[in-house]
Amino acid sequence: MNRLAEEKSPYLQQHSTNPVDWYPWGDLAFNKAKKEEKPIFLSIGYATCHWCHVMENESFEDKNVADWMNRVFVNIKVDREERPDIDHTYMTICQMLTGQGGWPLTIIMTPDKKPFFAATYLPKESRPQRIGMLDLIPAIQKAWLTDKENILDSVERIQKGFSKTLE
Repeated sequence: MNRLAEEKSPYLQQHSTNPVDWYPWGDLAFNKAKKEEKPIFLSIGYATCHWCHVMENESFEDKNVADWMNRVFVNIKVDREERPDIDHTYMTICQMLTGQGGWPLTIIMTPDKKPFFAATYLPKESRPQRIGMLDLIPAIQKAWLTDKENILDSVERIQKGFSKTLE
């Protein structure tokens, strides 16, 4: 069991037996990310979402994917029905960056909640036109460790674009 076992949301509880070391949205997760200098993998979904369950079955229940996620990220799971405020913010960013949205919503961000990657459903293995978790995670890890300056430049451009969409 991970930290989601104690949550009220049935959707979060569904993920409580995943080998992914999930955290609910909160200071505990963000403080851990800051302390360990790790990016955050934010996954937003809901109980009746078909693709949320597909991604869980393919990736979040897979020991190899979970090991990668636990090594590289602090992982946060959010129920969009419980936290529509968080969903709205990051869905707006996903739509701004990718031109589309949907669930599960996948955001990778700095420990201080600044996104630098957005996607919806990601398969376990890459397919034409869609990167898979087993290729994405090592790529993010490499960029985070060797090219953080470029990531932070991207964060600044994203924040400027996001601010303009709110005006």
